[in-house]
Amino acid sequence: MWIVVSALLLAGVVTVNLAVLRLNLRLDEATQQRAKLRSENAGLQSQLSSALASPRIQSLARRQLGLVDAETSTYVDLGR
Repeated sequence: MWIVVSALLLAGVVTVNLAVLRLNLRLDEATQQRAKLRSENAGLQSQLSSALASPRIQSLARRQLGLVDAETSTYVDLGR
């Protein structure tokens, strides 16, 4: 009788351990995905910051230094 009870308890322990293992694997996948998404977010934030800074820098250069865009400039050919 006690052998049957011991076998049932051991089977229960194994079942619980397998369930915990599966949960840990899912948690690990979620953690890896979260790290990947955080990395992508950091890259996108950097791109956004660069994109927003460029017009601001150009505006400051025009106002404070009087610089103009190369596309709006004309060149005179002085010959040789």
